[in-house]
Amino acid sequence: MSKIYPSENKRNELKPKGDDGCRLRPSTLTVWKRSSMSFQGTDGFTVFDQQGRLVFRVENYSRNHPCVAASGLVLMDGAGNALLSLKPQILSMQYQWNAYREEDDCGKSSPGCKVFSMRSSSMAFFGGGKDKAEVFVGSASGRGRQQRGTTPDFRIEGSFRNRNCKISNAEGQVVAKIARKRVMNSTVMLSDDVFSLVIQPGYSSELIMAFVIVLDRISTKPYTPALCS
Repeated sequence: MSKIYPSENKRNELKPKGDDGCRLRPSTLTVWKRSSMSFQGTDGFTVFDQQGRLVFRVENYSRNHPCVAASGLVLMDGAGNALLSLKPQILSMQYQWNAYREEDDCGKSSPGCKVFSMRSSSMAFFGGGKDKAEVFVGSASGRGRQQRGTTPDFRIEGSFRNRNCKISNAEGQVVAKIARKRVMNSTVMLSDDVFSLVIQPGYSSELIMAFVIVLDRISTKPYTPALCS
């Protein structure tokens, strides 16, 4: 079986440059849509950096149990430390999810800790083959800004089902791309549960990875077409 992450001998050429006049290069993450826990019934993400190191993970045991799944997901670093708590918005007509930085002593997320809200840009997923998602960053993100017609901080479009999406900022600049991953030095595609996430310099890989996790949840809602498809 082919490795799903870059080989060790690529380290030097993949290292970002400093202030020596060389431009920083985009970072490429390899996303494996599978939990790092190998036993049956788990579901999640395992994410490697360009040196093959585990940098992010999501462990989920409840995707097929809606009452439990409503509690959301947790994005962790490679060591298992919680980074962001991702939770679906109750009774959302546009499949909105919210991300929180931390929880209080009772295990509840405070609105003041909200990092972003992400939703489908329309109530219907039928958009001529190119539906979109919108991301509003900050504690004031969500319904208030959306109702005022505020420009989203990020937009996502493409076909997540086909692993072909782009994430753009408010100015329309592409800051990250999702693409199918090829076997090293060949044109052979790996299965669609392994894909590349290329992130431009200056953007948080933690934040962009959280977008991908929510996109996966939105795009695979039962009995609805996939987001961006």
